[in-house]
Amino acid sequence: MKKANPFYLTTEWRQKRIEILERDHYECQECRRNGKLTTAYDAILEIDHIKELDKYPELAWDNDNLQTLCRSCHNKKHKRFEFKDSVRKRKWDDEFDIL
Repeated sequence: MKKANPFYLTTEWRQKRIEILERDHYECQECRRNGKLTTAYDAILEIDHIKELDKYPELAWDNDNLQTLCRSCHNKKHKRFEFKDSVRKRKWDDEFDIL
């Protein structure tokens, strides 16, 4: 398994993560766009860089480039696969859960 990106281990990112979760009312924004309500009670929520961090590092802290996604939507966006037996094959493991 790939190591976490050090960016996601910083205190600043942890604070930004909470800020975005609060702004988005702890709801997956993709599910919301599709008329579904998915919250921290239903799924693991992650913060997504709309424009990927490795390609657009200048947007790393831009609130307009950050959104709350459930793990399922985040995986779909990045074309990561989930298997029925809940074993997951991931392209990378760059963010850990703090909640």
